Amino acid sequence: MNKNRIRIIGGEFRGRNILCDVNPTLRPTPDRVREALFNILFGYLEGRSFYDVFAGTGVVGLEAISRGAKDASFVELDGKHAAAIQKVAKDLGISPKTHLIRTDVYRWLEHWMVPKDPVVVFFSPPFPDLTSKPEALIAGVESVVTKLSPGSVLVVQSEDLVPLPWFDNSDWDCRKYGRNWLLIRKIFEV
Repeated sequence: MNKNRIRIIGGEFRGRNILCDVNPTLRPTPDRVREALFNILFGYLEGRSFYDVFAGTGVVGLEAISRGAKDASFVELDGKHAAAIQKVAKDLGISPKTHLIRTDVYRWLEHWMVPKDPVVVFFSPPFPDLTSKPEALIAGVESVVTKLSPGSVLVVQSEDLVPLPWFDNSDWDCRKYGRNWLLIRKIFEV
């Protein structure tokens, strides 16, 4: 990954570069991890809404649209990151399929009205949230699990040495890619 470019690796916009200001507050999802993520989501993405939570560069949500998601919502507090996502969506001609939610993720989670249809939700918290706010992150993810419709998929991107409770839970599929982890929870009928 080039310092200022992140490439969409699959779908309609495969090979398109996204210019971004990679800085210490961002933790962009590496190409290899994104490729694995979308291989896992195959069959769950087409025609569904995608939520890119802690969107950062927005590349995961943009790639979801590239690969057939009906639309993508980007939850991002930082104004520069949000503006960059809007610009890329406009440049790709997909602005009508993108919804920018510029707010604190934890506040948004408290009030999120989850759609009745199955959705895909991707959490990629910045490293400081993984290490200094794990309780808030865990509570937020757990609240989403209880609200999602059957057929939905929830994914949390984490890193080595971050003690999240889902590693030892049989309801979660945990996969390692270098120092990155994808923690996947598929929501089934009860």
